[in-house]
Amino acid sequence: MTSTIPIGVTVNGVDHEFAEPLSVRDLLTRLELPCQGVALAIDGAVFPKSRWDEPVARGWTIEVLTAVQGG
Repeated sequence: MTSTIPIGVTVNGVDHEFAEPLSVRDLLTRLELPCQGVALAIDGAVFPKSRWDEPVARGWTIEVLTAVQGG
């Protein structure tokens, strides 16, 4: 019997653990966060939408950023 080590990440300041691997896009869906009109920063660096199908790595700090209008 093999045990899986949970994948722990922080999203917008909240810690989450997942038992199975998932892509960045799946993570957003699972957490009911929008996939449209947002940008992601992972560990302080912009993470392009072209990479959202890549698996989430253990220990990432993810910020979901939305554009705000104003002047």
